Amino acid sequence: MAILSLTGCHAQERRPAPLPGEARPDQLRTGAERLMAIINHPAEGTADMVQDLRNPNGGGVAVVGNQTSIVGTTHLVDTLLACGIHVTKIFCPEHGFRGTAAAGAHIDNSTDPKTGLPIISLYGKNKKPSPEQMADVDYVVFDLQDVGCRFYTYLSTMHYVMEACAERGIQLIVLDRPNPNGHFVDGPVLDTSRYRSFVGMHPVPVVYGMTIGEYAQMINGEGWLKGGVRCNLTVVPMQGYDRHGFYPLPVPPSPNLRTVQAVALYPSLCYFEGTHCGVGRGTASPFEIVTFGGDTLDLRQYDLQDEIDLWPLMEMYRRVPQGKFFLKSNFFEKLIGTGDLRRQLEQGLSEEEIKATWQPGLERFKEIRKKYLIYQ
Repeated sequence: MAILSLTGCHAQERRPAPLPGEARPDQLRTGAERLMAIINHPAEGTADMVQDLRNPNGGGVAVVGNQTSIVGTTHLVDTLLACGIHVTKIFCPEHGFRGTAAAGAHIDNSTDPKTGLPIISLYGKNKKPSPEQMADVDYVVFDLQDVGCRFYTYLSTMHYVMEACAERGIQLIVLDRPNPNGHFVDGPVLDTSRYRSFVGMHPVPVVYGMTIGEYAQMINGEGWLKGGVRCNLTVVPMQGYDRHGFYPLPVPPSPNLRTVQAVALYPSLCYFEGTHCGVGRGTASPFEIVTFGGDTLDLRQYDLQDEIDLWPLMEMYRRVPQGKFFLKSNFFEKLIGTGDLRRQLEQGLSEEEIKATWQPGLERFKEIRKKYLIYQ
C-alpha cells in the first residue's frame, strides 16, 4: 500500500472548530482535489501513473462514486474526462450514482445520461465487481463520502472493491475525504463470528475515528480481505485536515442524512432501524426525530457530545410497551455488533454500566488503529 507523498498532506496545527454552518476551512483540500493537481502538474513519482490513467491503448479507469464525488462543484467523473483520463465505467454503491435511492432500494445497472458511461450497481446481489466487470480495467478510483459509522455500507462496498482489485492485480486509488464523526472512537467492537453482514464486516467499533483512506489501509494491513489477499492500494491524502476540526459536508452523503445534526446523530440513532420505532424517514427531519405511534422524540436541537449517546435508545425503550420494541429479526444486533445491548436494556443497566463493557474492546482497537492514521 502507498500514500502519495505530497507536501503538506498532514495537518500541522490545531485549529478551533468552526461553528455549525460556517464554511469549510479554506486550507482543506480533499483527495479528489489533490488528484486533479497531480494530473495537471505531475511531480516526480507520479508521472507514470498519470500517463497510465490517460493511456487509451491499455485498459480503462473505473470510478467508484456517487453524488458526493465532487471536485469543487463539478463531478469527479466529468473532471477526469475533461483532463483526458480514460474513464470507461462507473461503479455505484447503495443509493445509486446520483444518491437518490432510498436505503435498501434495489439499484439497477444503467447508463449515465451526461457521459454515456455504463453504471454498474454494487448494491443488491452484485456487491463485488465480477471478473467480467473488471476485465477491461487497469485502475479503479474510489471516491465516496463516509460518515464514520461501521454500519454505513460504503465501507463494505470499499471492502469488496479492494478484494476484486487484489484478485486481478488492479491498482486502487482511494481519494480521501473528511470524516464528520472522525473526532472520537466509541461503541462495541463488532462480533464478526456472529453478526458480520453488509452493515458491518470488520472487528471495529461503531465509531472508529478514521478517514476512509485510513480505513482502507487498515483493511489491507490487517488482512481482512478474503484469503488474506492484499490490494495494490494508493491513498491520495487530504491537505490541511484535522480530525478534531468541524467540516460541514458540501453534499448530503445519502438521502436521509441531510443536515449536520442528522450526520452527528446517526451514530446514536441508527440502531432504531432494528426496532419498531421510526427515525423520521419520509419526513422533513430524518435521523433527527424518533417516533413510535403518536409519540415523538424530537432531537433537532439536542446537544450532542463526542460519544455515542444511548439516552434516546433507552428513553424510547422505556416508552414503548413491553415486547413491542425490537424487530423479530436480529437486525438490531447486526447494527450494534453484539448481542449484549438488547439484554442490557432488558436488565435495566445504566448507560455507564453498558459503556463500561465496551472499554476492553475499544482499547484493543485503538492500538490497531494507531498503525494506519495519516492525520493528527
